[in-house]
Amino acid sequence: MRRLFRSLHVPPDWVWVESVIAVSVAVLAALIAHWLTMRIAGHAERRSTAKTDGLVLARIRRPLRAVFVAVAVSFVARFLPMDGDVQDMWHQALGFIVPALLGWLAVAALRAFQDVIEIRSDITVEDNLRARRKRTRAAILGRIGTFFIIFISVCLMLLSVPGIRTIGVTLMASAGIAGLVVGAAAQPALKNLIAGVQMAFTEPIRLDDVVIVAGEWGRVEQIHLTFVVIKIWDERRLVVPVSKFLEESFQNWTRETSQLLGSVFWYLDPSADIPRFRAKLAEVVTANPRWDRRFFNVQVTDMKADAIEVRGLMTAKDAAIAFDLRCDVREAMLAFVRDEMPEAMPRGRFLMGPDVVTAGRISGSV
Repeated sequence: MRRLFRSLHVPPDWVWVESVIAVSVAVLAALIAHWLTMRIAGHAERRSTAKTDGLVLARIRRPLRAVFVAVAVSFVARFLPMDGDVQDMWHQALGFIVPALLGWLAVAALRAFQDVIEIRSDITVEDNLRARRKRTRAAILGRIGTFFIIFISVCLMLLSVPGIRTIGVTLMASAGIAGLVVGAAAQPALKNLIAGVQMAFTEPIRLDDVVIVAGEWGRVEQIHLTFVVIKIWDERRLVVPVSKFLEESFQNWTRETSQLLGSVFWYLDPSADIPRFRAKLAEVVTANPRWDRRFFNVQVTDMKADAIEVRGLMTAKDAAIAFDLRCDVREAMLAFVRDEMPEAMPRGRFLMGPDVVTAGRISGSV
C-alpha cells in the first residue's frame, strides 16, 4: 500500500487528504467490528442464565472500543506515507496510547470481576461468612491488581521514549543507593502495604466483621491496602492502619460465624428466690423474637458482701441483634424485680454487737 501511495505521484495536499481518509476508514471499521462484537456478546448474555454477564460487558464496552480503534489506526499507519520526523512522533504517540488503553481495559475487566463476586456474595443472608470472605479477598486482591496494572502500563509508556530509556540505564548504577533511601523513607507505607497483601490470605478480619479495636465497637466497612475503615455504632468512622490487625490484639466477634452468645448480669439480694427469677427470665427470652432458639440459661456466678451475681446467657444470630436482645432482657427483668420481687433488691446489712445494743438502751432511757 505504501508503494501504491508513492507510485501515484499525487500532490502533497492530496497525500494528507488520502491519509485522513484512510485513518477515517480504519476508525469506522474498528467501530463496526466493536459493535458486532458487542452484539454477539450481548446475544450470548441474553441466552445465559448468569445475571452478571451484562455487568461485565458494561464495564469493558468503552475501553474495548478504544482498543479496537487504536489497533486499527496503528495498523493503517504503517502503510501511510510519512517522513522520518512524523513517523517517529507517530510511533512515540502509539507507544503512549496503546499501553494506556490496554491498561484501561485490564483495570475495567478486573473491576468487572470484583462486581461479579460482590453480586454473587450476598452478605445480607443469615450465615454470611463465606460471602464476606470472598468479598474481602476480591477487594484486597483487586486493589493490588489495579496497582500492578497501572505500574506496568506506566513502565511500558515510559519505555517507548528513547531518551527515558537512556536515562534509566544511566541511573541503574545508583539504583541500589536510591532504593535504600526510598525504602527507609517509605518504611511505614511499605509495612502497611505488605500487611495488606498478607491480610488478603490470612484473613484476620473480613468485610462486615464485628470488631472491637482501640476500645471502639463497630463493623469493618472498607479494607484498603494500607488502612481499614471501621464503622462505629454511632456512625463515626475509625481509620486503623492495616499493620495494627497483624501486630496487636483485637476482638473479632464474627471470626467463624455471625452467631453470638450474649450475657446479662444482675446483682440481687442473697435471699432472692432464684428459681422464680429463672422461670421469669425463661418466659422473657422465649417470648422475644430476637432470640434464635438455640440456647439460654441463668446461673449464680459470684457472691459479693451484700449481693449475689446472677448471669443470664442467650443466643442471637448476629452481634447487633444480640445487643438488642440483651437490652430487652435486662430491662424486662429489672421491671420484674421492681414490681413483683422487691425483696430481691440488694440491701445493706449491719451486725450490731452487745456493746452497741447496751449503748442504745442507755441513750433511750436517758
